[in-house]
Amino acid sequence: MKKLSVIIYALLLAFAISGVASAGAYDDLKPETLRYGNGAALGAAGDLWGIAFCKQVEKITGGKLKIDYFGNSQLGVDSELQTQMLAGDIDIVSCQPGQTTTIVPAVAVYDLPLVFAKYDAKTIDRALNASEFTKLMDKKYAASRMICLGVLQGATYRVMTSNKKIDKVGDFKGIKIRTMNSPNHLAFWKGLGANPTPLPFTELYMSLQQGVVQAQENANDTNLSSNFQEVQKYLVNVKQLLYMNQFLMNRKKFESLAPAYQKAIRDAVKAATEEIAPSLAKIDSECRDKLVKGGMTNLTYNNAFYDDVIKASQPVYAKISGDIGKDVVDALIKALEGK
Repeated sequence: MKKLSVIIYALLLAFAISGVASAGAYDDLKPETLRYGNGAALGAAGDLWGIAFCKQVEKITGGKLKIDYFGNSQLGVDSELQTQMLAGDIDIVSCQPGQTTTIVPAVAVYDLPLVFAKYDAKTIDRALNASEFTKLMDKKYAASRMICLGVLQGATYRVMTSNKKIDKVGDFKGIKIRTMNSPNHLAFWKGLGANPTPLPFTELYMSLQQGVVQAQENANDTNLSSNFQEVQKYLVNVKQLLYMNQFLMNRKKFESLAPAYQKAIRDAVKAATEEIAPSLAKIDSECRDKLVKGGMTNLTYNNAFYDDVIKASQPVYAKISGDIGKDVVDALIKALEGK
């Protein structure tokens, strides 16, 4: 019994010393404050991720590293946030990849239509966050003066909402759909025969209400938080783009931080991702159910429909491969296939 007590005491003492050592890692460092801009809507997955990150940084560093968090596009939309980050006006940005392609061309690999559609969240996470493809993309981000510290996804997709029912690929013809201002997104919808129109997100609800556009595409959490069920009739599950968020930081700023702070940021991103990612499928499902309850009809499709979409999208595959290099496309596909 005495021997057991000694062992328990030793373990408790070791744990206490370890905790003190961990906390002491920041004792000699000067406090730092980082500005973090997030374009995700309030309550959307990207917003929850950002909030979780801030809490983790506070917990890990004991408040020595402070994050000033600006969510819900307070500092601008995704393209503006990234411009500010590269200029050094803010330090961190979370955003979807659509507006990153003009800065890091290789990010266009995520625009390959339906490239993720047949894989589960675990497989996609490994491909994006822990593979040879990840290492390749790290170099691409670094060349554009930024660092990508992680990707959040849950094998859910951006969903088209529409006032026109879509039963077959031919039904896309002529429909006016609001998209992000991305050449690849525009090319995809044009390939289906639609009439894509980039509009600022802040103008979207009114544009749908007034019939300026008939459709749009966003993740279901954004569709719900924006109350699109009030102005749209159908949820059209094309699965064209994975709903994913990047955690980006100004590379020079990151490298200027003490190694302990750099590790704290990486650990906080990892912990926040592990906290939020498992709930993404549930969030998507719950939001879809609420949209349906609000009056929308959820449209689902068979494999023949998706085969037709992929066939119509081949020019987009060729365009992206030509723009960024077949090596990047091949690296993603190999990572998804576990090769």
